[in-house]
Parts: sequence; C-alpha cells; structure tokens
Amino acid sequence: MLNLNMIGYTDFLMIGGISAIALYLWISSKSKQQPTMVDLKKLKVLPSNIEDNVSANSISEKGLIEKMKASGKTIVIFFGSQTGTGEEFAQRLSKNCRLYGLKALVVDPEEIDLEELSRLNEIPNAIAVFIMATYGEGDPTDNAQELFDYLQQGDWDLKGLKYGVFGLGNKTYEHYNEVGKYFDKRLEELNGSRLIELGLGDDDANIEEDFVTWMDKFWPVVCDFYGISASEQDISMRQYKLMNLDDVPVEKVFKGEVYRLNSYVKQKPPFDSKNPFMAPISVKYNLFKGTDRKCLHIELDISDSRLRYEAGDHVAIYPANDPTIVNRIGQLLDVDLDQTFSLINIDEDASKKHPFPCPTTFRTALTFYLDITSLPTTQLIKELAQYATDESEKKSLQLMASASEEGKALYNSFIRDEHTDLVNLLEKMSSLKPPVDHVMELLPRLQARYYSISSSPKVHPNTIHVTCTVIEYETKDGRLCKGVTTNWLLNKPVGEQLKPKVPIFVRKSQFRLPFKFQTSIIMIGPGTGLAPFRGFLQERDYYRKEGRMVGKSILYYGCRRKAEDYLYQEELEQYETNGTLTKLNVAFSRDQAEKVYVTHLLRKDAGMVWNIVKEGGHIYVCGDAKNMARDVHDILVDICEKEGGMGRTQAVQYVKDLGQKSRYVLDVWS
Repeated sequence: MLNLNMIGYTDFLMIGGISAIALYLWISSKSKQQPTMVDLKKLKVLPSNIEDNVSANSISEKGLIEKMKASGKTIVIFFGSQTGTGEEFAQRLSKNCRLYGLKALVVDPEEIDLEELSRLNEIPNAIAVFIMATYGEGDPTDNAQELFDYLQQGDWDLKGLKYGVFGLGNKTYEHYNEVGKYFDKRLEELNGSRLIELGLGDDDANIEEDFVTWMDKFWPVVCDFYGISASEQDISMRQYKLMNLDDVPVEKVFKGEVYRLNSYVKQKPPFDSKNPFMAPISVKYNLFKGTDRKCLHIELDISDSRLRYEAGDHVAIYPANDPTIVNRIGQLLDVDLDQTFSLINIDEDASKKHPFPCPTTFRTALTFYLDITSLPTTQLIKELAQYATDESEKKSLQLMASASEEGKALYNSFIRDEHTDLVNLLEKMSSLKPPVDHVMELLPRLQARYYSISSSPKVHPNTIHVTCTVIEYETKDGRLCKGVTTNWLLNKPVGEQLKPKVPIFVRKSQFRLPFKFQTSIIMIGPGTGLAPFRGFLQERDYYRKEGRMVGKSILYYGCRRKAEDYLYQEELEQYETNGTLTKLNVAFSRDQAEKVYVTHLLRKDAGMVWNIVKEGGHIYVCGDAKNMARDVHDILVDICEKEGGMGRTQAVQYVKDLGQKSRYVLDVWS
C-alpha cells in the first residue's frame, strides 16, 4: 500500500508534470486524426501593410518562369546591391529595353525561388543579365548571398541561355569586383553562353561612365541577337505614373518607414533592414577639442529591442535629408510638398509597384526616401534635358548626357569637379523645370549608412556606441557640402529628458577577435578607424578582469594633433596602464614639421610585428582603403620578406594566406 507520507513536494510536481505531458500527447494524437478545417498550405502570411503601399520586390503570385512566359518577357535582370547603385543600374537597363521594343523583368534574387534559375533556358531566346556588386572583402551583397551560394552548389545545365554580367566594385579594395568575375565564370561553367564580355565598374573612378560604356557595347549585341534595329528610339520613357491623392487617412500614409506602414510607431521584433528599430540616442558629445572639426560619440539604447551585437559588427542608421534642401527643391519645382501622392509602375507585370513606399507626401519622399544630394547621373540629365526651355541649356545638358568624349569631359567638369547636385543643377540651369514626379523616378534611394560599432556587448549589452566624423567640406566655388547622416545626427538635440530616436539595425561582420583569448593581436586604425578596436579593448579588458589569460594587444593609432583630435585618449592610456593594452603607438601627423603616420610606426616595429605573426597572432586594419590600408599591406609584405627571410613572391603569398585564414582582417572604406 502506498504511504503518502513518503511522497514529498517534488514528487507531486514530477507526477503532475508527467500526467500533463501524457494528456497533451493523447490530445495531439486525436487532433491529428481529425480533418483540418483550414488547408494551411494555402495560407499566405502577408506583411502587415497593404501590398499597394509598398515597393515590394516579390514574385510570389506566379513563379519567375511562369511570369516571364505570361508577360512575354525574354530578358531578366538580376541585381545584387548594397547601396542601391546596382538596383538603379538594373532598373535603368530595363527601362532602356523598352526603347528597343524589348520586355525585361528586374528581379531581386532574394525574392525568388532559386530552383527556377535552372529553368531559365525554357524561355525561348532568353537573356539573363546579372548586375552584381562586390561588398566588403570580396563578398556578395546581402540580397545576393543566397544566389551566390546557390551558384556555388548547383550543377544544373544552362545550355541555351545567353547571359551578360556587369560587376560593381572599387579598385582600392584587394578583391576588386570578385563577385562579378565569379558570376561570369560560373555561368559559363554551367553551360551558359556569354552574350557580352564582362563589364567592370570602378566606384573609385567613375562607375557611371563604366556602366554607360558597357551598355554601349551591350545593345548592338542584343539587337543583333534579336534581329532588330540597333538604333534606340529617341523618346522619353516613363516608368511610373503620378497619382495625387486628397482623401487618404493620415494613418494610411507613409511617414518615412522603410517597409511596413506605421512600423516606426508600432515596433515589432525581429529588427532588420526592412524593419529597423527606433533606437533612442541616450548620449551624444563631440570628441574633438579646440577645432571647428567635429567627431561624435553616440550611444544608442537597444535595451527594448532584443538586438544583439558582437565587437566588430556594424550598425546601420537610416538618415533624413536636410529640410532646407528639401524646401529649396519644392521652391525650384513649384511643388506643394505636403501633397499626398503615389507613384505607380505603368508595367503591370513589374515586381516593383512603387519606387519607394507609397502613398506618401512629396516632403516625406524627398526627406526620407530619395538621395537628393548625390551627383546627378547621366541618365537623369538625359531625361530631364527635354524640360529646359532655353536652347543653349538644353544642348549643354544633352551633351553632358552623351557618350562622346566632349560630353564626358563636360560632365566631369560641370558635375563631378564642381560637385553639382540636384539643387545646384536646377539653379545653374534656370530654365530647367521638370515635373517633380519625373525627378523622383530618376533619383536613387536614400540608403542606410553603416558604422563600425565602437563598443563591446560584454561591457555595454544595452547600448551600441558609434564614433563618426561630421563630414563638411567646401566646393571649388565656395559652397559648403555636408554629409547627410553625420550632420543629421549632429543637429539632433540630446539631453536628460530628450532622447530622439533613429532607425537602426545591426549587420554582422567577419571582423572578429580571435576565438582564443590568449592569441595576440595587432590593431591598426587611424582616425575613426579606432572605433572597432575600442570594442575589442573593452572586451579584452573584461576578460582580463575575469582572470582569463589574454594575449598581447598592440594598437597603432593616428590623428592630426594630440590636443585636438586624439580620440578616447584617457581610455587608451588607462588600458595601457592596467595591462589590457600591451603597447600603445600613436602617430600625430601635424604636431611636428615632418608628418608621421601609423605606417611609419609600423615599419619601425618590423621585428616585433614579425614575432607576433610568427607566433600565430592576428592583424586587424580599419580605416581608409585607398592609401592607408594599401600601405599597411605593402609594409606587411616587406616585413615578411626581410624579417621572415622570404622571397618577394613568397612574402606576397604569405600575406594572402594570412587573409584566407582570417588572421589578417580588414574593415576599410574609400
């Protein structure tokens, strides 16, 4: 007989838990035998906005192949874009197809079933164009990552498919246009037939000119393939039609949200590029002293977001344009900026229904959705030239938009050298009065700006720190140009009771501390290149205080003057004092007659650098890609050659191998 006195409280809990599980399993098994009232396979989860209100890049109603067959489209243009340029080029190419009487479909590879790629040769006379940007250290863009992986793994046969590739890259980076080159080579390996030679755009020079030059080669080949006239129709082709709206409830109007209507008010995790978190700025101050230049230290509160980050990650911030510039555009184009409207794609089969979230107001579009300060493209100038009523101005605009050498020279001098943005163009060409909807159709989207996070979650789990120099410079004619995001952040008042919010998301990075704490590291980061290393040092200091064995940490940092722009001086010196920082090397370039840079200090320490590398240490470089990072690379090769006793070719390969083993990692920009 059971003695109840022998059963304790824990036993009752165990018996109750087992009984509950048994009951759940019995009910579940019964429910599986019952017919389901709703066919779950037919349910579709829609974004919490209205489809017509979003520029959705989805081909969900029909598959890619079915959609092309049904619409009679024979050209499909895939884009991989991180900053919007690749997408803008894809849309431009599609628009130009119509000038030749051809139909094209622009596709974000992130939005399709990749299995359909192997069926592209089912479309008679199909041409697939891949406009692919290379990002970071030879990586595909976020939206092209799955397509890149799929190409690597796929072994399907693309026989009969004609293809062309245009890559977007920057020659200041070691892995120049690596993704574009890979796509071109891999498609050939899969039996695709290259219709046109690979085009490579260099953002360090003139990527716009590179793309136009490639298109000049592209069209004769395509027209020959289809047996049509190679002469482009000289007419303006609009992609979107304007619809002014007067009776839209305010809650149905986009106010700057990236994707989901009212998402900045009704926040729902998880947060990402399409659903950014509205992070309060809890702290903001200027790090520079005794100079008109400014460098901001900003702390973003993420305590209510469930966002997670690691030291070395990037935070993306969606900015807003200067309201003064927005108002000036309104004046120049005689627009009621508070009018609500929608721009609707005239191609009913297009996957992109709107160029940006609609409906919205002209003020909102020009403030949050469009890049109004970038240099006008030749395509924009070409399409707007028709609206100039002064013949001499019209001819100048048409010449600038042409592919002739004279036109390129005029574009470079008038637009690039003088940094002529949209407002300046409209002011200089006073007879140019284009309709605002055509202007908005041609302007690129305003993109998020990425910053290396300057904190560690081990020390600051609820805040993300940003260190950014406020961009301001004068043009040749004395105009003051300002960076969009840094000046927007600068002008946000922050106080004890005032915590303005900004839309952010976190992007993971490969810029990571070694897995083993005892591995030594060399960090090279002049200026705001110090940002991720501040996070690294916070983390190493945290583990050192926990009693962990932490390897050597050596920093090479540089700025102009010790008294003006020495970032986080007290922190760095404290880390050196307490042993977290083994050696602090600082180059002040303008505190003496002869300029001294971090590269000079690095070269002087050749023996020590080699010993760290030889012992398995890691090297990190953050900052300017064009000069500093290249110089560091060359110095490392010299050190391996001289201190390591290698031949030049062997030393170059050795440094390359360090990179492939993630022991030589860069986070650089141009």
